[in-house]
Amino acid sequence: MLDVLGDHPESVEADLIRYFGGDPLAAYWRGEITLRKLRVLVEALPPDSATARAEAGHHWTHLDYAAADTRDLVELLLTAFINANRDPKAAALRWPEPSWRPGDALPEDTSADEEAKRAKARAAYEHIVARATGG
Repeated sequence: MLDVLGDHPESVEADLIRYFGGDPLAAYWRGEITLRKLRVLVEALPPDSATARAEAGHHWTHLDYAAADTRDLVELLLTAFINANRDPKAAALRWPEPSWRPGDALPEDTSADEEAKRAKARAAYEHIVARATGG
């Protein structure tokens, strides 16, 4: 029975009630539906259900990813257009960074990582200079 409900039984129960009405889980315990039917209902839950969000670990849907991809593409096209039509003496714009997505490091985490990289590079540089100058 627990295999049917998976790792997030509360989300599954809420989705069963939301999408199929009544209480299919209670109906199973009362013997009104079979375990097979309960499994079929759980497997038929849509990708935007609470169960899918709990399983993925975030609330992003396919549309959210598509919107982020579209935003990134528009920024790239805009940058390419501006660079293609700029004054030849002017500096080109930098390419934009991709939008944040679930699983990516948070912006404050990346700034700390970059600071650590800079400090490590600075220490390596000072070590080379000290060896080259005999200091």
